[in-house]
Amino acid sequence: MEQAKVILLKFIVSLIAFSIGLDLFFDATLADIISFGVTATVVSYILADRILLPRIGKTNTLWAEFILTYAIVWIFGSILLHGYLQIAWGSAISAAIITAAEVYVHRYLLNHMPEQKREIRHHGATPKLRFVTEFAKDEDPTRKK
Repeated sequence: MEQAKVILLKFIVSLIAFSIGLDLFFDATLADIISFGVTATVVSYILADRILLPRIGKTNTLWAEFILTYAIVWIFGSILLHGYLQIAWGSAISAAIITAAEVYVHRYLLNHMPEQKREIRHHGATPKLRFVTEFAKDEDPTRKK
């Protein structure tokens, strides 16, 4: 039930953001806004909130989500929308609004996420270049005690 609230919140925020970014300043249809909202909600929830947020943290996930939203609007906007000015400014405005709202969504997710899923995993690399060294006193094999 908690995840359904997050998805619904993300969808409402994306509808508001795309309404402002694409329809208020430019001419976009309601079908365009809803299709961008559904696409951005599903892709950002799966990729950013479920995969990236537990692994790389809030700040890096916000940057990734801004780039992801910008790319979604840019790619699908070039197919559905007709003006490059509308695509460029609409994607920047929408991505900025969605990223600003995602600060609160990520805070909510991190507070309600189970503890075992929140731990950052490091596969094959030492975290933050903390190299492990061993110190020991070498014994001289020819010397007897």
